[in-house]
Amino acid sequence: MVPDRPQIYRQIHSDLRQEIEDGLYPPGTPLPSYADLRQRYSTADPTISRAIDLLQADGLVVGVRGKGVIVRDQVARRRVIRGTLVRRDPARGYIMPATHRANEPWQTHGRPRVATIPCPPRVAQILGIPPWTDAVRRRRVTSPVGESPFQVADTWIGPDGIADAPRCAEPDTGPGGYLDRLEEAGHGPLRWAETFRIRMPDREEARLLGIATALPVAELSRVGTSARTGRPIEVTMCVIPSDRVEFVSELERDESAHWPTSPPTGRY
Repeated sequence: MVPDRPQIYRQIHSDLRQEIEDGLYPPGTPLPSYADLRQRYSTADPTISRAIDLLQADGLVVGVRGKGVIVRDQVARRRVIRGTLVRRDPARGYIMPATHRANEPWQTHGRPRVATIPCPPRVAQILGIPPWTDAVRRRRVTSPVGESPFQVADTWIGPDGIADAPRCAEPDTGPGGYLDRLEEAGHGPLRWAETFRIRMPDREEARLLGIATALPVAELSRVGTSARTGRPIEVTMCVIPSDRVEFVSELERDESAHWPTSPPTGRY
């Protein structure tokens, strides 16, 4: 029986999702072609596209040019207890609270890229510069060893930071990295604050992470503020597919929330 026409895209989505979960289409293999789905459901391409869009938003598939709609490898979601402690290693410099476990080996996908490009409005606002002003972006795409790309990490350094610490614009920033160079240039000690939000990826982020633009991403932004000027001097944005991670915070009791509680007094 053919479903009601207005809801057929939901039926296609439900059927294909179940078949993916049952292993009929393993990771890396394509879904049936539009022609096959047209025949199977007696419907048109726009309806099929709506169903595929839902699968992409689920994080189950991604469109690959020349290959069709491919089933994604469903890597286990990483449960990360997010701390607030900044540590320092004698060789590596500052170590920020991370999205990976201690001593876990990670890899870089491709070469880290450093470029001077127009700064997007949100980052420009944080840095206090006009939108689309040229700024240095340091980009890394990383993941645990053996896994597909997990995060795109972009560090932005504004014109003032580069003027004070030119080496921040070079691929090799030396021992301690760009943070040490900024602090040596008079901006230390830096202090940092983090913000977390959910948004949709742009096309380049989706391509680098191997996801669809319909899949939301988690964005963790860290802003470094100069001790000399009291203004942000660098911003790092980590973008992670929303189906790859969940952040956990361990709650602590304030003294006012001690147990056992005080006995009630007075009448109610």
